[in-house]
Amino acid sequence: MTENESQFEVHDKEALAHARSIMNATESPRAWAQEVIAAVKRNEAWRGERCINLLAPEAPTSPMVRALLSSEIGTRAAEGHIGRVNRWFAGTQYIDEVEALCVELLKTAFRCNYADHRLMGSMLGNMTVYHALTQPGDVIMSAPQPFGGHSSNRYDGPAGTRGVKIVDVPFNMDELEVDLEAFAKLARQHKPKLVVMGMSMTLFPLPVREMSEIIAEWGGKFIFDGAHQAGLIAGGQFQDPLNEGAAVLTGSAGKTFSGPQSGMILWNDPLLTRPIADTIFPALAATHQVNRVAALAVSAAEMIEFGKFYMAQIVKNSKALAKALDERGIPVLGAHKGYSQSHQVIARVKQFGGGLEVAHRLAQANIITNKNLVPEDKPEDWDRPSGLRMGTIEATRLGMNEADMVTIAEFIARVLVKGEDPEIVGKDAMDFRLPKQTLYYNFDHEYPAWVKM
Repeated sequence: MTENESQFEVHDKEALAHARSIMNATESPRAWAQEVIAAVKRNEAWRGERCINLLAPEAPTSPMVRALLSSEIGTRAAEGHIGRVNRWFAGTQYIDEVEALCVELLKTAFRCNYADHRLMGSMLGNMTVYHALTQPGDVIMSAPQPFGGHSSNRYDGPAGTRGVKIVDVPFNMDELEVDLEAFAKLARQHKPKLVVMGMSMTLFPLPVREMSEIIAEWGGKFIFDGAHQAGLIAGGQFQDPLNEGAAVLTGSAGKTFSGPQSGMILWNDPLLTRPIADTIFPALAATHQVNRVAALAVSAAEMIEFGKFYMAQIVKNSKALAKALDERGIPVLGAHKGYSQSHQVIARVKQFGGGLEVAHRLAQANIITNKNLVPEDKPEDWDRPSGLRMGTIEATRLGMNEADMVTIAEFIARVLVKGEDPEIVGKDAMDFRLPKQTLYYNFDHEYPAWVKM
């Protein structure tokens, strides 16, 4: 057995071997760089221009935001808090302007008193919460994954790295909502320091006020992990956790908020400012990509200007897509409750081969989705779950409306229900997608032509 054969590797060995074969074909670093550029361009041509992207965790950034991500300011370091005395480096006065604008725009977008912009990803927002507000051995409650809970609040994520004890929030499987009576009983038994609700499968608002009131009896705090819902919250189309009792709202800018890949953390209580800020810097962030901060600031400005209409259309499109799928024989969660009040649609696809198989078959048809656990699945079904998750963020930003969702549902049904060749359906899907290249709800292209303001 060779050294390479015995080496443990978490990544796909065939993919790494292909990369090595490319590099072995030449000794030119310039040629290797060109191979990287070529792969990026292939992704842009397919995923960016020819596919119907229904991934719930993705949103295309506006041209202005995208330009900022490659700006010169991204080469500059800005260690520390905003301000002349707070910085380790001199010469950061313009960076201070950018970062201060970002903070104030986030406060305005989320209607809150405090915001921090320095986290490179939303999981770091959750890590901030655990390290600022808990000690190892503390009890927290979070949602289990078959009901949509995210790993960042479980033993294999930031919660686990802090060494907290985790109790499952009980759910009603039929209603896809928290079982408040069971929660109250369990919470009073365990008295969790935090209840952290982070939902990667999020169809309907959570009972933030009711859960917050229960845990307030012993000083517990409710944390809303809004990675998926941040844009919907800012746009007033989901719920307003900080005004319903949540102590902290964490979030991702790269999903419904439609900004750069980035974390955000927001709160109102001044007593939380010091522990949160001290955890972010110097523990979790030193320099923090100021180009990303500038892009985040402009994304917040776009959300303030266009978010209400944009987010409302995302929800309308989710409902329309779900209804059209259901009518074509693809079962959808939450049908009796109107399918969805978010950007997500969750289908049960076990009868079509399961989430993994279905997602890859649809990708052959130029329709991008992802496998997903549904309530009847078990944690060990993670690799091959029964569900399929879809989102309407990108389709909406490309100017699509409810009629387009019916067309997309028909493409999906042709593959899954009618058994048509995915490549044949893929040609039709590509023809449908190619004319739709303009991104709306931003300062470059405000609204699609069909919008009546």
